[in-house]
Amino acid sequence: MLRPGRLSAALAALCTAVLTATLLAGSAAAGEPQSTGTPKAAPKAAPQAAEAPATKAAGDKVVGYFTEWGIYQRNYHVKNVETSGSAAKLTHINYAFGNVTGGKCAIGDAYADYDKAYDAASSVDGQADTWDAGALRGNFNQLRKLKKLHPGLKVLWSFGGWTWSSGFTEAAKNPAAFAQSCYDLVEDPRWADVFDGIDIDWEYPNACGLSCDTSGKDAFKNLMAAMRAKFGSSNLVTAAITADASSGGKIEAADYAGAASYVDWYNPMTYDFFGAWAAQGPTAPHSPLNSYNGIPQQGFNTDAAISKLKGAGIPASKLLLGIGFYGRGWSGVTQDAPGGTATGAAPGTYEAGIEDYKVLKNSCPATGTVAGTAYAHCGNQWWSYDTPATIAGKMNYKQQQGLGGTFFWELSGDTTNGELIKSIS
Repeated sequence: MLRPGRLSAALAALCTAVLTATLLAGSAAAGEPQSTGTPKAAPKAAPQAAEAPATKAAGDKVVGYFTEWGIYQRNYHVKNVETSGSAAKLTHINYAFGNVTGGKCAIGDAYADYDKAYDAASSVDGQADTWDAGALRGNFNQLRKLKKLHPGLKVLWSFGGWTWSSGFTEAAKNPAAFAQSCYDLVEDPRWADVFDGIDIDWEYPNACGLSCDTSGKDAFKNLMAAMRAKFGSSNLVTAAITADASSGGKIEAADYAGAASYVDWYNPMTYDFFGAWAAQGPTAPHSPLNSYNGIPQQGFNTDAAISKLKGAGIPASKLLLGIGFYGRGWSGVTQDAPGGTATGAAPGTYEAGIEDYKVLKNSCPATGTVAGTAYAHCGNQWWSYDTPATIAGKMNYKQQQGLGGTFFWELSGDTTNGELIKSIS
C-alpha cells in the first residue's frame, strides 16, 4: 500500500540486495491464463435439459482508502469525498493508517485524526467544529458527518501499511493482547460510532517489505483469528494482502486460506508490480490485469494473484479487485511500447516515479494499452496507469470472476469530479 516515501532510491537498492525485485514490488502473481468464475448449474427448462454453467454473480463493494496525511500537502479532506461524488459511489472507506507499535494498535496522527478544527466552509455539513470540552474534531468528526449524509456508508480503520508494518512482528507474539488493544482504540467512546470495523494491512507476514518478518506461516492466521474473536460478528474485519503469486512468493509465505474464515474480505494489492525502483527499466505497467509477451517477470499480474488465491480455497466473494488511482513512471525513455530502457524515475509531485491520475491524464495522456491497463509516452517519460476505459475492462474481469467488489488506493488521486470512481461498476 502506498504512503509517503515508500520507495526512495536508497531503500530500493537496500531491499533489492536483501530480498529480490519481487519482494520490493510488494506484489506479484503467476502468469496463469485467465480463469472464469465458479460455474453453477443453470435452471432446467425440462427434465432432460442440459445444465449450462453460469458465472457467479459478483459483489458490489466499492472500498476506497482515505489517507490521514492527505489533508496536508494534498489538501484533500473528507469534504472532497462528498463534493467529488465519490461518497455516493462508495460502500466502504478504509481510513489509513493507524500505527502498530509495542505490540498494540496506536494513533497514527492525533492532529489529523481527531484534533484539527474545520471551519464551516471546509466541513462536510457546513458546520464549523467547536472547541467545547470533549468535542470531536479532525477527520474522525468529518467522517461522522459524511456517514450521516450517507447512512449506508461504512468506515473501517486500517492499521499498518508499508511504513508501520514492522510492528506486526511484536503484535504476532500475543495476538489476543494485540486484538484487545485494537478493539479498545477503535471502540474508544469518543469515536466508536465512526468505525464499523478494522482493516489489517501487514506488509508482509513471514516475508519482507520495508522490513522482514519471520513470525512463521501461521502468524497471520492466528492474528486474524484473534481479531475476529475480539471484534465479533457485528464488526467488519478485513485485510489488505499481498498479490505475490509467484512460485515461492509471498502468498505462499502465510496461511491466507486458513485466515479467510476470519475475515469478511481480502484486498489483494494488485498494483505496484513494476516501477522505477528498477531505475533502468525495463518499463512495464504497474497494474497489469494479465500477462503479456515481454513482461519483465512472469507472474506479476492481477489474474495470477486472483487465480492463486481462489485456487487455495478462498471464496471469490471474499476477494476484491484492486486498482491504483495513480501511475508509476520512468524518465530517459525513448521507446513508446513497454520494455524500453530508462535512466531513472520520472519526476512526481510528491515522490519521484509516482504521480496521481488527475495529473497524468493531462500531463502525459495515454498512448497505448497493454495487459488491460494503459501506458503513456510523452517526451522522455513513460508512465502506466488505469483510465476509465481500462477500469471498465477490469470491471468485466471482476464480473467474470465473481469477485466481491473493488477497492482502490486512494481517493485523492482521482479528479475533482470523481472520474475514476465513477467508472467502477
